[in-house]
Amino acid sequence: MQRPDASSNGSPDRVSDAPSDNFVYRVLPRALWPYAQLARWDRPIGWQLLLWPCFWSAALAPHWAAPSAVHTGLPDLRHLALFFIGAIAMRGAGCTYNDLVDQDIDAKVARTRSRPLPSGRVSSRQAKLFLVAQALVGLLVLLQFNSFAIGLGLSSLAIVATYPFLKRVTDWPQLGLGLCFSWGALMGWAAFWGTISLAPVLLYLGSVLWTIGYDTIYAHQDREDDTLVGVRSTARLFGRHTKRALTLLYGGALALFTLAFLATGTGASGPAWPAYAAIAIGAVQMQWQISRLDIDDGEQCLKLFKSNGLFGWIIFLGLVFSSLWILSFPQLG
Repeated sequence: MQRPDASSNGSPDRVSDAPSDNFVYRVLPRALWPYAQLARWDRPIGWQLLLWPCFWSAALAPHWAAPSAVHTGLPDLRHLALFFIGAIAMRGAGCTYNDLVDQDIDAKVARTRSRPLPSGRVSSRQAKLFLVAQALVGLLVLLQFNSFAIGLGLSSLAIVATYPFLKRVTDWPQLGLGLCFSWGALMGWAAFWGTISLAPVLLYLGSVLWTIGYDTIYAHQDREDDTLVGVRSTARLFGRHTKRALTLLYGGALALFTLAFLATGTGASGPAWPAYAAIAIGAVQMQWQISRLDIDDGEQCLKLFKSNGLFGWIIFLGLVFSSLWILSFPQLG
């Protein structure tokens, strides 16, 4: 299946699989475009998907205690702002690190050979300095939380460091991505309570399954090229059985999210009916993804992958409306 090269976006300064009308190309000077591309600022869906487990956890954590005059049950807006900044910074740092590790592979894959490093628009030294700068922003954000959350955040670095190498040794690199991208499901709770309990662990495991699912869809764009260069993935592993695998992965994620909500409590504490309604609506959205999927249509795979941003909104708003419902009708729970 043929994919466009950089020239399809009208300029050798663009990357083939990113939108050419992104704000990056309207606002930033041309000299900064390669760095924005390294950080994937022109593709915000990545940091959005990294952000959602943080937001879910931040919205779920207040449900662990019954609302009161000093405890509204709503997520901490300061925490949400910090997670927003941290997600952009750390997703950018992760992508830069991944591109440094994968330069040789990216040069052989049609979709990625126009990226700044394999195309020569950024040197390895420049990319490393940019990586450090982004990591420092992430560290500054992390240091705003309590000591338990800081330690928890730092402990994720071991998983992050190994992720780019997984595609060389296992058919499950998407599991590695899930372990990394879902860490926020633990962080939101830790930032609020200064500890971890069963509920965020269940939320984390569900997010891991969700991530494996949507990244499998994404990986189908590169299935043929990955086969040629020896890169492994769940897209190649599942092949024509991808829809069945997605049913199990997404179904497992929904079940674990439900258990996470139940583990937070019932009655005076714990989510109310809007949170569970959100899971039901999310199930419909996931089923829509599976029913529409054509693994041989790269453009459609990308659209379905991006639709998981909507799923993130559904779960988050369900938890927020749950808190508002409990505040408005405490006697109904």
